[in-house]
Amino acid sequence: MWVLTPLAGSLTDVLGSGVAVAVPQWARFPGWRWIAAILVVVAGVVLSRYVVRLAGRPIARQFRRQSVAQMALRLLRVGVIVGTVVVAASILGFRFGNIVLSVTVFSAVLGIVLAPIVGSIINGLFILADQPYEIGDMIELDDGRRGFVDEITIRYTKLFTLDNTFLVVPNSTMREQLVTNYSAEDERVRLELDVLVTYSSDTEQAKVLLRRAAREDEAVIGGGPDIRIGTARYPAGPTVLRSSFADDGVLLRLRYWVMKPYNIPTIESRIRDRVWDSFRADDADIEFAYPHRHLVFDDTSGTLDASIDTRGARQAERAAEQAAEQHDPTDE
Repeated sequence: MWVLTPLAGSLTDVLGSGVAVAVPQWARFPGWRWIAAILVVVAGVVLSRYVVRLAGRPIARQFRRQSVAQMALRLLRVGVIVGTVVVAASILGFRFGNIVLSVTVFSAVLGIVLAPIVGSIINGLFILADQPYEIGDMIELDDGRRGFVDEITIRYTKLFTLDNTFLVVPNSTMREQLVTNYSAEDERVRLELDVLVTYSSDTEQAKVLLRRAAREDEAVIGGGPDIRIGTARYPAGPTVLRSSFADDGVLLRLRYWVMKPYNIPTIESRIRDRVWDSFRADDADIEFAYPHRHLVFDDTSGTLDASIDTRGARQAERAAEQAAEQHDPTDE
């Protein structure tokens, strides 16, 4: 009578048993299981590298985003290594059910300790799905620091700052703050410069000089077709608006587009220098406005003692005369 019994254990248990059976009796010295497990893990690490090399190009063609492709390759390599570790554990006598139970208990114990890391991992998955930035993009954080995205993982985002330093930011922090992306699709960026001139200045001449100061810079878009942002269109060349009538003068706002966002402080400084030189020229009837304050005294302001005490000066003169008398050259 034939009795069918289910195969006990999982695939990893079967592989572990197969490896143990494949080892000859003469090689089963004390501790051979540990050496076999270590060799399996080392082989898994080497195999994971070759698997990543073989699957690198197909995965890169499959995913358009570089960050997602790198993440898929990392997961593939980790999966191969974890599989070999499980096989090595089976060689040592661990069963798959015991491993799962141990991992479950260990995860429950360290759940509170690892909560921030788990939160960063979840936020990293959201960043990879939402695509707010990509590797190579130039972004700016809430604190004003700018940098190029060098690496995106499920735990953190690494930035190569403009100060030639690396900045590693957890993904949970990245999702909680506003991130300005200067390289998303179109690298052209519009900048502004506010200039306050006096009411007596020739504002029309000031507007001409402001446009000229921006247009003469090689990094500024001097003209051409209108730039489309969504459904709106903006002039490509520099424009000047009479922004407001302030307390101390007329506020003029210069708007201009730059082709690359990588040297914004330098570009702004060059344009300010041109504006400063052109406004201070002899033929420019323009004056920078700044606050003026006049102090007015009337009958309600009280009295002011403006007398000068000359007693100290007289005493100094007498002392000088006495010193001259004591050293009179005619006495010699």
